[in-house]
Amino acid sequence: MTRFGTVGRCAALLGTVAFLSGAALSSAKAQELPPAFVQVVAAAASGDDGAARFYQAADYRPLWTGADSAGRRQALLSALALAPAHGLPATRYDAEGLARMLAEARTEGDRARAEVAFTLAYLRFAHDISSGVLDPQKIDAGIVREIDRPDPLALLQAIASQDPVQVLRDLAPKSPEYAQLMRAKLGLEDRIAKGGWGPAVPAKALVPGDQGPAVVALRDRLVAMGYLTKSATRTYDKAIQAAVQRFQLDNGLIADGFAYEGTLNEINVAPEQRLKSVIVAMERMRWMRNLVLGERHVWVNLPDFSARIVDHGKTTFETRAVIGKNVPDQHTPEFSDMMEHMVVNPSWGVPRSITVKEYLPLLQRNPNAVSHLQVVDRRGRVVPRGAVNFAAYSGRTFPFALRQPPSDGNALGKVKFMFPNKYNIYLHDTPAKNLFSHEVRAYSHGCIRLAEPFDFAYALLARQSDDPKGIFAGYLNSGRESTVKLDANVPVHLVYFTAFPGAKGQMTYRRDVYGRDGMIAGALEAAGVVMGQVQG
Repeated sequence: MTRFGTVGRCAALLGTVAFLSGAALSSAKAQELPPAFVQVVAAAASGDDGAARFYQAADYRPLWTGADSAGRRQALLSALALAPAHGLPATRYDAEGLARMLAEARTEGDRARAEVAFTLAYLRFAHDISSGVLDPQKIDAGIVREIDRPDPLALLQAIASQDPVQVLRDLAPKSPEYAQLMRAKLGLEDRIAKGGWGPAVPAKALVPGDQGPAVVALRDRLVAMGYLTKSATRTYDKAIQAAVQRFQLDNGLIADGFAYEGTLNEINVAPEQRLKSVIVAMERMRWMRNLVLGERHVWVNLPDFSARIVDHGKTTFETRAVIGKNVPDQHTPEFSDMMEHMVVNPSWGVPRSITVKEYLPLLQRNPNAVSHLQVVDRRGRVVPRGAVNFAAYSGRTFPFALRQPPSDGNALGKVKFMFPNKYNIYLHDTPAKNLFSHEVRAYSHGCIRLAEPFDFAYALLARQSDDPKGIFAGYLNSGRESTVKLDANVPVHLVYFTAFPGAKGQMTYRRDVYGRDGMIAGALEAAGVVMGQVQG
């Protein structure tokens, strides 16, 4: 089936709608609607509050089946036929069924049922393409992003009073990244239809100088993926090494040009799986369609293990990051908030969950354990350890907190960046610098650790000081815990994209470190989205 075949069939079906030239059309022109039409529309629309209110306010005049509705109707059917290009569930809107229903209508009741069916299909489509098919928090509790859903009544009023083609076109996200994801989706479908990227590379490791069938398979796969020009070499030469290095850069891997197991695993990912990642990324973009990123904002892509400062759409600072462990209660959540200040020489108030799950058992065995931590009461006063019988308490009844004062070994390092939120997530320094050399960096209890926190602070302070390094050093060298307010709050977006356009427009991919995208892909498939193959 061609991507435009549905449009043609729908048009052909609608061309046979005989009643539009009969008595029903004359009645509509006279604005004297048959009682049967009104009654059936009222009954059929009653299950949807927005539709019911719209038709009541419009005196049940037809939106899709009247004398002047042909343009609006065709615009909707054309938009629905292109739903698969957006990674949407075409069967959920059933453009062909709508056209057939109207073409086969013989009574006013038939026409009324078709009328409301068009309305409900439009509302479903508008809901899905503008704000996503799924409710993300039903998929994973760590996706706590607030979704701005469209108002059904406003959607119907817009399509009734404005250019329908423009209204339908404006529903999808307008970001260039969304358009790039659409193009990547179509490109992957085309590649899949032509046989994919060829056989997987049958090796666990390949390095420059290697020869043989596995190198040939690597060569051919790199050619198919667009990283290497056509070649007849059977040796892992400099051209193949450079191609592997480019692939590694696009996939968040250590870019040394050596095809060790981790790199080969990513090279061997099938285009069908990459297609799923792109479709999930489009759904995520729809969830964020109305999110105001901010002219300056912080963008933390969790699977990329990176944090960026973005000014007017351009990355002006980037650093490696460590995110929450791949343990259910330590996953870093996805949400957006406003960074208000930084704390230099911070003390670390140990989260309650860590205190009672990890440290209390140690203290019960040895009251002098974790000596770098202070025991504090509810008023924040330090309590001598000898005055506490740790064995007398459970995790539920323990009345104290633990705190680490500012120090070189403080778990938060020398600075933390605060965007106050109910999840107690923030960005911070760390003394564990060795973790940033790892390819997969999921080691924290949920907060984001930065590889270059001082430079991150300088970049933030440069907006409010001619000497950001000097200002920061003054607070740092004091040794005291100090709060440094930002003159202007900076939006922070913690996101999770395993597929995203790179700076040059090429697609980049990342591992699904928490398995969230796999769950979203499954839910989309269950909703009717065709995943991992060419959609008709």
